[in-house]
Amino acid sequence: MKGISLVLITGVLFSFSGNKTETEIITDTVPLFPNGNKVMVYTTADSTNYRLTATGAFEFNDKGQPFENEITVFVDPSKTFQAFLGIGAALTDASAETFYKLPKEKQQELLTAYFNREKGIGYTVARTNINSCDFSSDMYTYVQDGDRSLKSFNIEHDKKFKIPFIKEAMKASGNKLNLFASPWSPPSWMKDNNDMLHGGKLKPEFYNSWAMYYTKFIKEYEKEGVPVWGITIQNEPMAKQKWESCIYTAEEERDFLKNHLGPTMVKEGLKNTKIIVWDHNRDMIYQRAQTYFKDPEAAKYIWGIGFHWYEDWSGGTPMYDNLRRVHEAYPDKNIFFTEGCAESFDSSRYNAWVLGEEYGRSMINDFNNGMVGFTDWNILLDEKGGPNHVQNFCFAPVHGDTKTGQLIYTNAYYYIGHFSKFIKPGAKRIISSSSRSQLLTTAFKNPDGKIVVVVMNQSSIKTPFNLWINGKAAECMALPHSISTLIF
Repeated sequence: MKGISLVLITGVLFSFSGNKTETEIITDTVPLFPNGNKVMVYTTADSTNYRLTATGAFEFNDKGQPFENEITVFVDPSKTFQAFLGIGAALTDASAETFYKLPKEKQQELLTAYFNREKGIGYTVARTNINSCDFSSDMYTYVQDGDRSLKSFNIEHDKKFKIPFIKEAMKASGNKLNLFASPWSPPSWMKDNNDMLHGGKLKPEFYNSWAMYYTKFIKEYEKEGVPVWGITIQNEPMAKQKWESCIYTAEEERDFLKNHLGPTMVKEGLKNTKIIVWDHNRDMIYQRAQTYFKDPEAAKYIWGIGFHWYEDWSGGTPMYDNLRRVHEAYPDKNIFFTEGCAESFDSSRYNAWVLGEEYGRSMINDFNNGMVGFTDWNILLDEKGGPNHVQNFCFAPVHGDTKTGQLIYTNAYYYIGHFSKFIKPGAKRIISSSSRSQLLTTAFKNPDGKIVVVVMNQSSIKTPFNLWINGKAAECMALPHSISTLIF
């Protein structure tokens, strides 16, 4: 490395000891590049101690046309695309219950690790559940059975764990948290199967009551000091699950929105609350988008379309291009990732590198296809991958062992952090293109003008590459099974 000046930078280092992780604030001597001629690199890599670690700075030098055998990541800041909203996770009942079973110092560590941008990874988005979901210890609603007028509506259930946890997260984020809420099911008596579980549909005679239900939820949360930025209409509206679920066709969801939910939100003074449709997988996203957005009476209420990553059950390639089709057809609508996780929890796999790589691969491809923001599933789960009232256990980036009081960081936490820590809300995506398929890449220009490039090496090959921009290049290195964030 040439011409490097040095400055003390404070950051967070996580050192692993078995499955347990201890956090300490450290001061590293790392390069600074005040003249904009150097790129700072942070790396997380398999078979190393690098976890969001500052691993050096590389100087830009003049570089013409790369040779054919050179591996290059090309960046073009002159071509800008969608604005970046933020990254975060779901603050579910399970997460909140686990949080309050941990020692106070571990609670504070978790909040710092997720929501502090300097010492953690700077989450700015959160999701929570309306009524119970699978990641609740019990089934519940906010009204008494048969109360279609919603006179009995109250959120006492949420005041025990979930609302205090959300308020702690808000405080840790500096009150920069955009919270949206999603229902998994209406109350059982509003549905044609008289069951919150196993699918079923909302009965037409309860459309107005259910539309009002969202507004009641928003206003009661606001009374508790928890502003709700947005809502989704229904979590996974095409999935009949053994847990809370409710089915809508595209036409049924569209008509419920335009004839009931949208007008009710406006009437109740909530026209600025964002409404997100679909909230399900990439596979059917174009058909759903077309049905919603070609109807101007429905489209006027829609901020964007949400999606999950669970469509690929066969081991094939996730359907990233479906997002591009939506973005091409409806560029004025936001595409927002609302849920994803690694399923089939097994505590022996805490250190499995594939956990993080699934996040990195998805986030890079989805951002490149028009995604504006990313919401992970549970922000925290216990040592069993729960609690969960239907035994649908899964991974979270961080687990809290309620027996030992320790936090366990999977590498998914660090992979997500390579985006959330460095890309700031309001950033614009720019072109970043790799000359070899083992390097995945995306890039953003922050509001302060700094360029953030994420490069993921999904191969087992140590890969030198040039970061090339406007006739200049910096010689960089992608370690095997690694992800790096490059800033200049």
